[in-house]
Amino acid sequence: MYTFVSILYIFVCLFLILVVLLQSGKGGGLGSAFGGGTSQQIFGGAGAGNLLTRLTAAFAFAFMALSVWLAFLSSTGDQALDRAVREQAAAQEAAEEAVPEEAEVEEVEETEPDGE
Repeated sequence: MYTFVSILYIFVCLFLILVVLLQSGKGGGLGSAFGGGTSQQIFGGAGAGNLLTRLTAAFAFAFMALSVWLAFLSSTGDQALDRAVREQAAAQEAAEEAVPEEAEVEEVEETEPDGE
């Protein structure tokens, strides 16, 4: 799950960079270098600007949401690891405590029948 979200996160980052660079600012930006004039013919005069603005907002939201999700996945993995280590240590301690008690019980049981 973490790997899939990480790969999705990388694609969102790349598309966000691309969409931001394609927007034409006051100086023309890279939008004109990649056919910014043709996008006005396809989308209309203001259509490309609205589309790129909406795409920027959508990818920015996806970027932030995936960042929070990856942070959550990272933190829960550490908590689960810490919990597993604590459980394993508690199980080992319980096993070590149980072994001497069983040995003492066997010794007592063996001496009682012989004493009768």
